Amino acid sequence: MKLSNNTLREAVAMLFFVLSYFYSFGQTSPEQEIEQYAQSISGNVGVHALLVETGETIAYNASKRFPMQSVYKFPIAMAVLAQVDEGKLRLDQVIQVSPSDYIPKQGYSPIREKFPKGVELTIRELLSYTIRSDGSASDVLLKTIGGAEVADQYVSSLGIPNNDIAIALPEMIQVANDTIQYQNYSTPQAMTQLLKIFLIDRVLSEASQDLLFQDMVDSRTGLGRIKGLLPEGTVVAHKTGTSRAYNGLTRATNDAGIITLPNGNHIAITVFVSDSYAYDKERDRIIANIAKAVFDYWK
Repeated sequence: MKLSNNTLREAVAMLFFVLSYFYSFGQTSPEQEIEQYAQSISGNVGVHALLVETGETIAYNASKRFPMQSVYKFPIAMAVLAQVDEGKLRLDQVIQVSPSDYIPKQGYSPIREKFPKGVELTIRELLSYTIRSDGSASDVLLKTIGGAEVADQYVSSLGIPNNDIAIALPEMIQVANDTIQYQNYSTPQAMTQLLKIFLIDRVLSEASQDLLFQDMVDSRTGLGRIKGLLPEGTVVAHKTGTSRAYNGLTRATNDAGIITLPNGNHIAITVFVSDSYAYDKERDRIIANIAKAVFDYWK
């Protein structure tokens, strides 16, 4: 059968349309990919990623406030190490931890379980427990530096606006009240900026920076989040944060950290998931998928 010129032109035009569609579908931007992941799960998702060496960014709900949960232990640890650098504290300084310092049972605290009658620990040991998300250790350090207000002021002194990161309450209070955790908040953009400041701006001594970075690399919490889908051996220094589920609602599932790319560049990335009825593995997988999309785009 012989086709007319008009029919041939229509067929070619249709083929061009189809090929263009599939080409554009394959060229989904990282922001579009993140949006697709975010819309596939219940709750709110916020993302801010920064390729530190170039200043390029990827963002989704990046200026929205999210409850930090244990992610706030990262700036608390920075504030403690700043006082170590200033000579106000020593890493080998011994702190008495009493049972009254322990957070309520529903909160995560290995030292409470291991030493129910109390214990003496050095600031270095308390820092290690803190990065591993021990709420009692974090509260003891917060009290040692002068309270939540001091940690909050330290973050502000680094150039992070007060209304973007707020360290308002210790774990003792936060754990006991499901909704009060929203007072310890951060935007994804602000947390990523703090990660960048930590890595690049040398606000801590080299020894303090190395210590905290390595503790964050060695952390075994949230292995299915930022680290979950990255190539084996990828170095990720990160801090997770997770709230308990109440009636199926989890108010915070978070991860924030620094990914070292194969070429030596660094991605500072924050992914917050709030107010979600999804299962634990679903929330973790969303964070892993988003981190993988960002990694693949910049690797």
